[in-house]
Amino acid sequence: MKSPVIISAALTGVLATREQCPAIPYTPKEIADEAKRAADAGAAIVHIHARTPEGGPDWSVDTFAEILAEVRTRTDVIVNFSTGAVGVPAEERVAHIRELRPDIGALNMGSMNYAIYSEKKKTFYHDHVFANPFKDIRFFLEAMNGAGVRPELECFDTGHIANTAPLIDMGVLRPPYQFSLIMGVLGGIPGTTRHLVNQVDTLPSGSHWQVIGIGLNQWRLVGAALAMGGNVRVGLEDNFYVDEGKMAKSNADLVEKAARLARDVGREVASAEQARQILCLNATR
Repeated sequence: MKSPVIISAALTGVLATREQCPAIPYTPKEIADEAKRAADAGAAIVHIHARTPEGGPDWSVDTFAEILAEVRTRTDVIVNFSTGAVGVPAEERVAHIRELRPDIGALNMGSMNYAIYSEKKKTFYHDHVFANPFKDIRFFLEAMNGAGVRPELECFDTGHIANTAPLIDMGVLRPPYQFSLIMGVLGGIPGTTRHLVNQVDTLPSGSHWQVIGIGLNQWRLVGAALAMGGNVRVGLEDNFYVDEGKMAKSNADLVEKAARLARDVGREVASAEQARQILCLNATR
């Protein structure tokens, strides 16, 4: 409980649109502006997907390079680039990691059904299988190891945590281990405190971890993680709302609330420099 909390901000995601939330950034400059706002509010890490100017997903190395350059002109925040996608070749999903060498690369640790369901309309949205076989996970790990990039192990269910065991045994996944426990996605583990405790108890010894809650349930999970001594991720990728009915005007609104909750339970908010020390990351690149 005495350790500072590391707050990550997931700035834009790949599915959210401005029709859903006007604050979603698309262009490199917009994403970098949001990174600065989030860092000023207390985020030590920003998690970034690249987007086209129209809001679609973008895997161009040039776009990621522009994002990284724009972020670095504004802040020394830790940069975490996504590698998650559906229907995109593995090499294309990791090219920006190899070439740009961000601090962290997000790595999905297993396959799952991934969907959004509307109870009101009785229909599914974004209904697909998120395929991440071991051969792809190993491929990404080897690419990250070669680039000196820390893998952030994104686990949507307990089995995804268990998937680390053979990779640790092979020596391709090396400590320190850094986990993201993503909770509340349809097809993954439910977003409850009871399930979070189980997830944390399942982690390899000495692991760093953060919780990622989807939707308004995010705040209950943030509270639980803070009480358990873990780290937290907030941001417009995961949740648009500061409170029910109150949409965030920026990622900074969500980070500010997370920082306030942390201080309310007696935990300091880690700076980017402190987070680098805690996570054993290299100096700013």
